[in-house]
Amino acid sequence: MSKEDLLERMEKAIVEGNKEEAERLAKEALEEKMDLNEVIEKGYVSGIQKVGDLWEKGEYFLPELITSAESMKAAMSVLQPEMEKAQIASKSPGKVIIGSVEGDIHDIGKNLVASMLSANGFDVIDLGADVKLEKFVEKAEEENADFICLSALLTTTMLGQKKVIDILKEKNLSDRFTVLVGGAPVNQKWADDIGADGYAENAMTAVKTAKEFIEK
Repeated sequence: MSKEDLLERMEKAIVEGNKEEAERLAKEALEEKMDLNEVIEKGYVSGIQKVGDLWEKGEYFLPELITSAESMKAAMSVLQPEMEKAQIASKSPGKVIIGSVEGDIHDIGKNLVASMLSANGFDVIDLGADVKLEKFVEKAEEENADFICLSALLTTTMLGQKKVIDILKEKNLSDRFTVLVGGAPVNQKWADDIGADGYAENAMTAVKTAKEFIEK
């Protein structure tokens, strides 16, 4: 099979959310000693970008997003160890610290945002749910992150998003990190009121918003 055929099939596997095929093709790419950056960029990332386009057109919904993100994760789990062995750095658009704020144990939406950011090449550090507010700031400093993404699914925990921004102000770190907020009760007005840099109502918007900030 030609290189072009393989790349095309990788893209198709992601668009169709075919996890087994995505994984199998990643193994085949290793056997064929293909350029792994090319495999990721022109095969898998190209597929996830098409998924984003289909979402924006209203042709794809949450189930398709989840299966495509899972397929991407499966392929990357095959390729990543080999890239590390060969010390090939995949081009990451930015590093993200993400979690559900203290008091909030909901993580389904947050997990999907983390998966889609990761599928689009971002280096994602997921702190999980019910994360102490100071930990977001500490981890962002420690990892020299670009983004802090704060999820809140309850009106009672939304205030935690504001408190993280307040901690950043107290430490004079507001300009160092881009803070994105999201979650069912969160909206653009809330993001503006608390001084967040951006708001994302779903996983694909989060990816798009993060990419826009990187381009700036």
